[in-house]
Amino acid sequence: MAVHSERVQTASPEAGDEVVAKEVSGAGNGGGRRSTPKGTRSAGGPSLGARFAPYALLLPATVATLALLGWPLVKIFLVSFQNLNRRQIVMHLTEWVGFDNYSEQLKDPEFWAVTGRTVVFTGVNVALTMVAGTLVGLLLNILGKKMRLGLSIALVLAWAMPIVAATTVYTWLFDSQYGVVNWILDKAGWHSMAGYNWMSQEYTTFFVVTLLIVWQSIPFVAFNMYAALTTIPKELYEAARMDGAGSGKIFSLVIFPNLKPFFLATTFLEIIWIFKSFTQVYAINAGGPDKLTRTLPVHAYLEGTSSQHYGVGATIAVLTILMLCVLMAYYFRILIKQEDEL
Repeated sequence: MAVHSERVQTASPEAGDEVVAKEVSGAGNGGGRRSTPKGTRSAGGPSLGARFAPYALLLPATVATLALLGWPLVKIFLVSFQNLNRRQIVMHLTEWVGFDNYSEQLKDPEFWAVTGRTVVFTGVNVALTMVAGTLVGLLLNILGKKMRLGLSIALVLAWAMPIVAATTVYTWLFDSQYGVVNWILDKAGWHSMAGYNWMSQEYTTFFVVTLLIVWQSIPFVAFNMYAALTTIPKELYEAARMDGAGSGKIFSLVIFPNLKPFFLATTFLEIIWIFKSFTQVYAINAGGPDKLTRTLPVHAYLEGTSSQHYGVGATIAVLTILMLCVLMAYYFRILIKQEDEL
C-alpha cells in the first residue's frame, strides 16, 4: 500500500507578526479610508482665529498709517500733475498739465544745483555724525557707572530738546551782536570776529546748520552704539589683547565685523533723517543768502507754499521722495545680501 505524504506549510513568526501589524494598523486608521471627522482640527495645528489674530492686531495701526501718511502722499502726487497756483485755488479750478512740471524741474539748473548741494550736505553731516556718535558710544562703554550716567543724561537732554528750540538757541549763540561765540572768539584774540555775521555767507551758514544737526544726531548713534557693544562677548576683547592688539586693531577686527549690521542700519537712518531735514535749515536763514543754502525740502516749501506754486512744490517733493526710495532699495538689497550670506 502506497503512503502519500502531504506537505504541511507553516508560516514563519515574522510573517505572522507582519499580518497582525497590518490588521492592527488597518483597524487603527480605518483601512486607510477614514479621515479626521469634520469640525475638528489636528493636534498642534493653529485654528483659523489664531492664524488671523496677528493681522487683526496690526489692522488699526495699518489703517491709521494709511490715513495719516498714505492719503497725503497720494494728494501730493496728484497735485504734482496740476497747474495749481493762487488763481486756481480762488476759482476752484483743476488744470491738469501732465508731466510738464516734472520736465520743467528736470531741465531747471537750479533744481540740480539744489540736489547736488543736498547730497553733499547730507554726506558731510552723516559722516560727522557717525564718527562722533561712534566715539561717544565707545566712551560710554569704557566709563565708570557715575560718569556714564552723567554723560547719558547730557545726551538725553540734547536729544529731547525740540528742534525749533535748539535752532533758536543756536541762532542766539551765533548772533552777530549778542552771540556768545563771537564774544568768546573776540576775547580769545580773534578781534575780527567781533560783530561777524555768520549768516552772510553760504559756508558759514552751513557750518552753523551742520553743528546743530550733528549735535542733535550724536545721542541716537551713541546710544545705539553702546547698546550694540554690550552684545559682543568679553572673551573676544581678551583674546585680542592677548594677541597684542591695540585699540585700533580691536575696533577693526572685533567691534566693526560684529557690529556691521548696526553701522549699516544706523547710517541709513541718519541719511534719511538728514536728507529730509527742513526745520534747521529754514529756521537758521530760510535758505539764504541768495538761495545758496537751500536743500530739497526747503526748496520744495519755498517754491510751493511760499511762492504759491503748489504744483511745482509738490513735484519737487515727489522727486525728493523718489530719491529716498532709491536709497531704500539699495539698503534693502544690501540687507538681503547679508541675510543670504548668513
